[in-house]
Amino acid sequence: MYGFAQSLRLATRALRANKSRAFLTSLGITIGIASVIMVVSIGSGAQSLIINQVKGVGSNLIGILPGGRMEDGPPAAVLGITITTLTLEDAEALSDPANVPNAVAVTAYVKGSSIFTNGSDTMDGFFNGVSSSYPEVEDVVVADGRFFTESEANSLDRIVVIGSQIAEELFNGMDPIGEDMRIGRESFQIIGVLEERGTVAFQNRDDQVFVPVNVAQKLLLGIDYVSLIRVKVDSDENIERAQDDVIATLRSQHGIRVVADDDFTAESMDTAIEMLSAITNVLKFFLAAIAAVSLLIGGIGIMNIMFISVTERTREIGLRKAVGAGKRRILEQFLFESVVVTLVGGFAGIVVGSLISVLVALAAQKMGYDWDLVVSVQATFWAFCVSCIVGIVFGYYPAKKAANLNPIDALRHE
Repeated sequence: MYGFAQSLRLATRALRANKSRAFLTSLGITIGIASVIMVVSIGSGAQSLIINQVKGVGSNLIGILPGGRMEDGPPAAVLGITITTLTLEDAEALSDPANVPNAVAVTAYVKGSSIFTNGSDTMDGFFNGVSSSYPEVEDVVVADGRFFTESEANSLDRIVVIGSQIAEELFNGMDPIGEDMRIGRESFQIIGVLEERGTVAFQNRDDQVFVPVNVAQKLLLGIDYVSLIRVKVDSDENIERAQDDVIATLRSQHGIRVVADDDFTAESMDTAIEMLSAITNVLKFFLAAIAAVSLLIGGIGIMNIMFISVTERTREIGLRKAVGAGKRRILEQFLFESVVVTLVGGFAGIVVGSLISVLVALAAQKMGYDWDLVVSVQATFWAFCVSCIVGIVFGYYPAKKAANLNPIDALRHE
């Protein structure tokens, strides 16, 4: 035990004698550990943001995307591939209580970007083509005016409901109800302003406008398909039954007899959240693995510095061996130097990585994002263990070289 303590004391004394070198050596480990903790923690925060915002839409929803699910992967539409297998007729069939008894509201969606104009004021934004039941499906509140009715939507009336930011920027505080605005080249009358909604799924919902879905199809986009259908179910307990009814209805609509031929994907919000969690977990740990490469670089730096240290202290090693120090004591001394440098760097990395993760979470929360502060205890524990392993693995070979030096040759070394 005394020899162990003495080796540790000698190692600490040697590091204090070369503080700048020890600091620069541990810096690589600090950066590596901090990077891993930051990637995992910030990735977990971003994951919580996405999931919290999806949950905010509502748990008793079924989403239908065009295109079947790829094997062991998400629906193709999620990847940005345009698929035209869903139509307004499908949404209407799902609205029929005879087909889906537990559905209380159904809306179809299309989307595009455009320039919004009021006189000389313009701004870029997104227009959404939705059904008249959209407010009920997504629990949207109209702050001023009203939402359009089913009859207005069917008659192709050029009416629009705008987000709160559109109202503020295009009308400068004036009441926009009854005023006209242009979406691209088409003129629309404003009938309602939505309550401020903030950012949902990384999209600002307040700089968007909403028009009847068939108006968006025919006048703004020139298409005859929809990109999404959502069905609101009367209760969470009936989600599974309603999902089966939705699938049966769409298969009947599309003339599908074999499950493998499904040209749509119908999933509940819970399933969508599970899919998002799986995808973001893979991305998070993939990025953490990339960040961990910096630990390897830091370990190589430790090995190089320890080789230099062995070369510079060859005569000291020879002298210690000449007065009776064994190979084990020399090995312990240099190995402890490596481990101490690594542990100091690892501890500093944990502090720095955790601090930056906290600051990012606080900044995101201050900006209004539903961002959870997640400093992973598991990631911190493994990062510290890895720092120990790096110190031992990359310090062992230089320490072994020092321990095997011939004392006579070492004393002759210049």
